[in-house]
This record gives sequence, C-alpha cells and structure tokens, in this order.
Amino acid sequence: MNVNDSDWLARSLTDLGYIEAAYADADIHILNTCSVRDKPENKVYTELGQIRLLAKANPQRDIMACVGGCVAQQVGEKLFARSKELRLVFGTDGIAATPAAIDMLAQNPGQKLALLDFSKEFTERDPKILSAPASPSAFVNIMQGCDNFCAYCIVPFVRGRQKSRAAAAILQECRSLLEHGRREITLLGQNVNSFGQDAQGDGSSFTDLLRQVAALPGLARLRFMTSHPKDMAPELIAAFADLPNLAPRLHLPLQSGSDRILKAMGRKYDLRRYMSLVRGLREARPDLQLSTDIIVGFPGEDEEDFEATLSAMQEADFAASFSFAYSDRPGARASQMPDKIPHKLALQRLARLQAWQDKNASRILEARTGSDTTVIIEGGSLKNEMPDNAVAHQSWHGKDPYGFSVNIAVPPERHIQAGDLVNVRITGTGRHTLKGELE
Repeated sequence: MNVNDSDWLARSLTDLGYIEAAYADADIHILNTCSVRDKPENKVYTELGQIRLLAKANPQRDIMACVGGCVAQQVGEKLFARSKELRLVFGTDGIAATPAAIDMLAQNPGQKLALLDFSKEFTERDPKILSAPASPSAFVNIMQGCDNFCAYCIVPFVRGRQKSRAAAAILQECRSLLEHGRREITLLGQNVNSFGQDAQGDGSSFTDLLRQVAALPGLARLRFMTSHPKDMAPELIAAFADLPNLAPRLHLPLQSGSDRILKAMGRKYDLRRYMSLVRGLREARPDLQLSTDIIVGFPGEDEEDFEATLSAMQEADFAASFSFAYSDRPGARASQMPDKIPHKLALQRLARLQAWQDKNASRILEARTGSDTTVIIEGGSLKNEMPDNAVAHQSWHGKDPYGFSVNIAVPPERHIQAGDLVNVRITGTGRHTLKGELE
C-alpha cells in the first residue's frame, strides 16, 4: 500500500511541475513510512538526521522534509521537534491533500503543516494514470483501515477503522489502467476478505468485486492482498477454481502455529481452521503457492509453541514467509502483556524459522526446472541472474503466475517489450529467482 501511495504522490507532483531528483540534488524529501514494527520507525529518525546533514552542507538551498504514512499518524506533530527541515506531517488519510500541501509549503518557506485527521469515508483521489505505463503491473486500493485489533498490531490506530471504497470507483480505476496498457492488477487492503462489510460498503462482497474485476477486457492476471483467515469465505476459495486469470498465489497470514498464542494474539481462528482453508484452497487450485506472515517471540511463547509454528509451516508448505521478532507497538494490547521473550531468544528462533523457509523456498524453485510457464515482461535483467548462455542474448525479467521472478534469455532476433506475455521454459534457479528462455 505504501508503494502504491508513493507512486501516486510522485505522479501527482510531476503533474504539478516538479521533477524527480537524486537524493543529493532533491530540495523536497518525502518519507512515506511504516510503523508495523519498531525497526522501520527508527529508520525514519535516522533518515531525518541525514537530511539535516544534507541541509547543513547546502545552506544556500531551502531543503524541506515531509513525513507521511503510519509513523506520521502515530507520532503526529511531535515529529516537528525531530527536524528543523521537517515542514509537513501527513497521516494515512491525508495523502489526497498532500501534493497541494507540498506545493503550498514550497512557495511559503516559513510555514509548517500537519494533515492528521481521519476521514469517515474512503477519500477518493485522482488516480493520475500514466498513458505510458512504467510497469505492466498496477496496485489498486479497495479499502483503508482495519477493525480486527489483533493484540500485536498498530494498524487500526494508524490507518483507522475499516472503510471500503465504492465498487464502481474501483472498477473504473481498473478499467482505465487496462486501457492504458496494464496487464496485471493487485487489489489492496488491510483485510480484503472483509471488503464491503463496514458501514461505508455498498453491498458488494469481496468475491463479487473479484469476479467483476476478473471479467474486465485485457486483464491477464489478477492478485489480491492481504487476506485474514477468519474471513476467508467458501465462495472466495471457489474463485481460484473458476477464474482463469486469478493468479495461483495467495498471501494468507498465519502469525503462529500455536492455538494458545493465536488466542492471545486475538486472531479469531485456530490452527485446525487455518489448515482446513489451506486444504480447500489446494483442492480448488492444486498448483496454488502460499506465502504467509509469522511473528516469533510473542509474549508467553515457549519452545513448544515455537515448534508448533515450525510444524505448521511445514504442513502448509509455504513458498515464502515474512517473519519477524515480536516488538511492542504503542497502543497495542500485547505491549502490556507480561512474559516478554528475551530478544536474543526471539532472534534465535527467528533464525531457525528463516533457515527452514530458505531451504523450502529453494526446493520449490528447483522443482520448477524443466517446466513451462507464462511471464509478463517487466524490464531488463541483471546479468548475474541470467543463464550461462545469456551473453549472446538480451536479458529480460518478469513474473510468472505464482509471483516468482523469472530472468529470461531472449535471442537478439526476438523483439519483446515490457507488458508482453511470453511463453518460457524454466532452465534453472538463482538464489531467489528462476532462470528461463523463450519457447
């Protein structure tokens, strides 16, 4: 979601006459932030310090910093005390007004501004769709916020309560993206499965929306994230069998394999329920690849709980996982829980989990060697990720239906370009990628 918001900001500022610049040459620095863990929050303060050094080294320039997103919403106007150069703080619902605010501040050097109010409805904004796509893939926000209040999570406090976007507006944006050359669309939300179930919903369910988007002309591939297991409906599982352009890749956060820890987290499902979803999904789409989120070292987690998580990961056979050591977040219930796990122990468990995941991901990639697939071309590849015979070929990369990056050797006589959908034979693997050649 932050990538999508940042891209929109860049397009909007370009539309106002601004020019993207290298770090050292930029007069306006915009930090779009995440606070789901403490590490990215701390990076914000480090970055503000670097901007301070840049401003000191260039006293003749009026260098301005802007901080937006979740850290801005969390810390608020207190951020101004962190940096003399910081002149705009904008929260997660303030992004629509941010381009005009930056333009105003650039023309009024003495002013500062905070855009931190939550809105009751999803705030529509000009999509600023480029006629020449920078990428064949596009993100589309379908909702904002979350009502789940999981014990460890700061999202409801920094992105607000759930508010769904109107289905008609989503469809219009998707239609326009496809008309301007996009081939793949990813629908985004904190919990897409609960789309339309809030007071702002227009009666459309997520599966209804998914089927309408899948039917749009020109759409080669459709993805979505993120799904909450407690709201995964049977009709959504069935969509994986029914919709040919719905990609066979799903991100389904598990967080823990221990029922005791899942209950403490407030996840509202147990391991049995989660694994029944996995089985149902793979019955609907046998080649489905799953990724997940895992928190290691949640308060009270013992070795048995951790082993249950490892066992669950093996049973689910995840192709990838985003795993983190637990950290307290302001306002979240878990920050007040006793029995905190020593950070060193949490990191040891995390290393064990990630070692298993790396090995399993490599096994899944290696099993693809010799298979045929389709790839949406995104751009040029790095030579060190190419097959051995790549010297005499053009080097391109793209994504296959499962979301894996594929680096492709293309003979000079074959003309391809970004956005092309090509047939590829997988010839090998890189560390986290596949290697292939055109068929």
